[in-house]
Amino acid sequence: MPKKILFFDCDSTLSSIEGIDELARLRGEETFRECENMTNRAMDGHIAIEDVYGARLDLIKPTAEECEKIGQLYIDTIESSALACLEEARSAGWEPIIVSGGLTQAIAPFAKFLGIEKVRAVDLIFDEQGGYAGFDGNCPTSRMGGKMKVIDADRSEGDLAVMVGDGSSDLETQPYVDLFIGYGGFLAREKVKSEAKQFVYKLSEIPALLP
Repeated sequence: MPKKILFFDCDSTLSSIEGIDELARLRGEETFRECENMTNRAMDGHIAIEDVYGARLDLIKPTAEECEKIGQLYIDTIESSALACLEEARSAGWEPIIVSGGLTQAIAPFAKFLGIEKVRAVDLIFDEQGGYAGFDGNCPTSRMGGKMKVIDADRSEGDLAVMVGDGSSDLETQPYVDLFIGYGGFLAREKVKSEAKQFVYKLSEIPALLP
């Protein structure tokens, strides 16, 4: 029987924060600004996003304990209608999956709070003391185009798929899903707003749009 899968971005969608930014803030304003600069250079096309991903983590070196703190911060900054949206979607037969360029270990506590079993994000590697030892570069969402690969892997022929997100990496999934819904409750990006087939400012608006 075909499934109905509802893919959600995490950062600035299910929660108001950007997890990697919050980890950078733990290292002070200088580190935060440097990470922000890397992101901007990548968005301007001067650095490959794949290079930025690893460089930012090498600069921050987040620990396992810090990822747990960010997990709680996700919960504390949850989108106000997220739980109601998920409940209504599940009652209509939709399975929610988080697909994110964020960090699995930080998102996992939030996903548990939301009752979402599947998280497709980027896995960190820690040493025995919980210190940063790298990340799994094979995780698709650490690269541009990765979210499409995740969606293709999770859906079978005949399955319905809907993607919800705020960013350009979410928008690029639009040709690969039955419906892309742009989200602007925390930050309404003009490109996403203008190109998305549907655009909402509250997650509670989503169930009524599902095919």
